[in-house]
Amino acid sequence: YLELIDIRISCGSSKKASARIKIKIFDKIKILKKDGNGPIDAIFSALKNVIPNKINLLVYQVNAITKGTDAIAEVSVRIEEDSITVLGQGSDLDTLVASAKAYISAINKLIVKRDKLKDGKKKIFESNEKIDKHVI
Repeated sequence: YLELIDIRISCGSSKKASARIKIKIFDKIKILKKDGNGPIDAIFSALKNVIPNKINLLVYQVNAITKGTDAIAEVSVRIEEDSITVLGQGSDLDTLVASAKAYISAINKLIVKRDKLKDGKKKIFESNEKIDKHVI
């Protein structure tokens, strides 16, 4: 559904962080721009507006999966929307890129879960069969 093409971050001690993200959304290229309280906030704020949603960030976690100053960062992001919770993960030499990949991964999983939930409800309400509520 969503695929990261490029990301540019501008931040510093004397200016607000901003993110410029080039992303492929359902086979269309879009450029997203957003300011934030820091680089991660700018990235997540830009990505959050890609699809209509009520996403809440529950967990943001960074781990180094290799050693040294050139360590690969692995980022885990847990988001929630209307009682649907998903975990996205991303890794990269750049922690900010890994963060964007993780958030995109979570959004993609959320889209899949939304569709499954919608299809499940549709099947239940369109079914003419009697449903034993105690089995569900």
